[in-house]
Amino acid sequence: MVFNRNLGSYPGILITISLTVALFLIGFSGWIALSSKELIKYVKQNIEVQAYLEKDLDSTQILALKHKIEAMGIAEVTNGQAQVTLISKEKAAEIFYKDTKEDYKAVLGENPFRDSFTIKLKEEKISEAQLKNIKTEIEKLTGVFEVEYAKDFLKGIITNVNKVYKILALIVFIFFVATILLINNTIKLALYSQRFIIRTMQLVGATDFFIQKPFLIKGIVQGVIASVISILLIFLTKNLATSQIDGLALIQNDAALYVLFGILLILGPVIGLLSTYQSIIRYHKMDLDKLY
Repeated sequence: MVFNRNLGSYPGILITISLTVALFLIGFSGWIALSSKELIKYVKQNIEVQAYLEKDLDSTQILALKHKIEAMGIAEVTNGQAQVTLISKEKAAEIFYKDTKEDYKAVLGENPFRDSFTIKLKEEKISEAQLKNIKTEIEKLTGVFEVEYAKDFLKGIITNVNKVYKILALIVFIFFVATILLINNTIKLALYSQRFIIRTMQLVGATDFFIQKPFLIKGIVQGVIASVISILLIFLTKNLATSQIDGLALIQNDAALYVLFGILLILGPVIGLLSTYQSIIRYHKMDLDKLY
């Protein structure tokens, strides 16, 4: 049928641009969420607990205490070795002087620091409730004076990132709904110029699928183009950001980012297909008088 040559010939640049912008914003929010998740993971991997010891413990007692802490199964294991490190009071004093340049001996006359264990925790052991329990359990051990960890810092990081997750989820939802509405309205306007061709083909006996096919194909193609462009823009934005912001490269998860790209590559054609289908059905069922 000659009419089929004109089907789907409406300008689709505005639809492609609109879909590209929407997919970019959705993908960008997803990238921020992934980076926030990796930030939490990075912070947890570097959380340490300081167990300060009673004074006047001999080397045998200190070694026995270390074995007890290792046996608790809370420390990260690297190369078969639990990450429980002894910091002697002499080493602690050396670190203090290096950081502050203050001579404690001139004021106190003696070393005020204690021997301590620095415990690098397993990631799954790091939560506010678990850390409180770990602190309590270690302080029960004979020879332990006090246990400390960056409580306020960890709580602040987790709380703020959880807020970021909620805000980003809301933004993605709003973008998704806005995308559907925008694309639907844009496609309806574009199909308006095709309404008489659609009705003429119906009158001569063309099947619904024969009429819909060129429109649906174009919707899929527009979605693919929009997805590819949005992925390229996110990739360039990510590379620019990591090159300009110190430390941002440390919290990038390329595997998760590729999954996000895969989702966008599927989402674009699906939105294009469904929006086009929904719009063209409207003209299939429209009364002749309303076409004018």
